[in-house]
Amino acid sequence: MRFGETEFTAINAAQRRGEEVETTKKWAAGQNKQHLVTKNTAKLDRETEELHHERVTLEVGKVIQQGRQEKGMTQKDLATKINEKPQVIADYECGKAIPNNQIMGKLERALGMKLRGKYIGQPLEPKTK
Repeated sequence: MRFGETEFTAINAAQRRGEEVETTKKWAAGQNKQHLVTKNTAKLDRETEELHHERVTLEVGKVIQQGRQEKGMTQKDLATKINEKPQVIADYECGKAIPNNQIMGKLERALGMKLRGKYIGQPLEPKTK
């Protein structure tokens, strides 16, 4: 609900009379800001020991690299196959990537091996109906 002129004049009149008026300002209200940096995001960007992003382990990165090489694929070929950028594959292989379950699932299907759980590197069993 938007304030009209009458609400503002009533608020101003109450303030002039010395009455206590409670107002709240909504942060970024009425603006089209969908990608704002929140306090927690800023903290994570600074990354400290107690507050940091989980990264893909080097074990998983090596399994991705080995699986890709066994299939005779380059990073670019694998990226094209899973509809991602080659840099995403490079980040996963060197352990810089923050794991994304969608991408991990695509990589598992493309390479035919498990990349999550305790059976990392094992062949992916086809789903039976």
